[in-house]
Amino acid sequence: MRILCAALAASLAITAASAAATLDTVRQRGALVCGVSQGLAGFSNPDAQGRWTGLDTDICRAVASAVLGDAKKARFVPLSSKESFTALQSGAVDMLTRNTTWTQTRDTALGLNFVATIFYDGQGFMVRRGVGVDSAEQLDGATVCVNAGTTTELNLADYFRARKMRYTPVVFEKSDEVLAAYQAGRCDAYTTDQSGLYAQRLKLQDRNAHTILPDVISKEPLGPVVRQGDDAWFDIVRWTVFALINAEELGVGQTNVDGMRTASADPRIRRLLGADGRAGANMGLDAEWALRAIRQVGNYGELFDRHLGKASPLMIDRGMNRLWNKGGLLYAPPIR
Repeated sequence: MRILCAALAASLAITAASAAATLDTVRQRGALVCGVSQGLAGFSNPDAQGRWTGLDTDICRAVASAVLGDAKKARFVPLSSKESFTALQSGAVDMLTRNTTWTQTRDTALGLNFVATIFYDGQGFMVRRGVGVDSAEQLDGATVCVNAGTTTELNLADYFRARKMRYTPVVFEKSDEVLAAYQAGRCDAYTTDQSGLYAQRLKLQDRNAHTILPDVISKEPLGPVVRQGDDAWFDIVRWTVFALINAEELGVGQTNVDGMRTASADPRIRRLLGADGRAGANMGLDAEWALRAIRQVGNYGELFDRHLGKASPLMIDRGMNRLWNKGGLLYAPPIR
């Protein structure tokens, strides 16, 4: 019995040590390193001054705010789809916030954990206007530009095989290479997540000459990824995302967060903002971890509008990404 107890204690000690590893590393370094895309408008894209902007990059900044107290302590490493998981597995980045699709294989076979869904998406197609194609069902025999090593490539094969349609893939590793090939006329259609199609269309010489077909051929839940066996870090990233979603639901945003911490009598808001409860202490953080993330970055709705929605060039409708109580899929467990 003593041997079993000793073995269990040793196992728990090892688990606790590995679970704290990323949090300790980030604190010792004084910076959070996030793997992002190589440039996708609305998600992670450098502006003219080289500052990274987008939903994915602001999720990284929110975690940096919670853990290090400052959103400016987030650093970004641009990665191709092929490089992204290896970079996380090796410890080159602390987390991925790279419009990455949550799948069973990725969540179980790569030593990685998906944290939460921050954008519900689906794969679609873009074609040139005037070619007589208004549905993906009409793409039999088409050449299709696609990213290598992605769920997009697999979904494309599944879609055509299930319908006994023929196609020729034109495959590149980098998204800009795929877009360049499509623009040069090397393929009839370009396929990726619909949000990505809206983003990439902004880069075309005549964006109005191209249309995004209405067909959605897959489920693409996109979200941050961390390494397995790192439960403390998993909790911090997950609950930072949930804090931003809960903040929108409770009407807490960048402009009113400080006032609501002191003035609100709503126990849900008081727990979220650290006035009551032990939400921060339970994760090894201080009481104002979520307050800082909301103050420095915004709630989920503010992030969506800024980068993808009505305040952005993309003008993507919230659709499935509305809150659960407004007809969408976005739902966060309570902080209590």
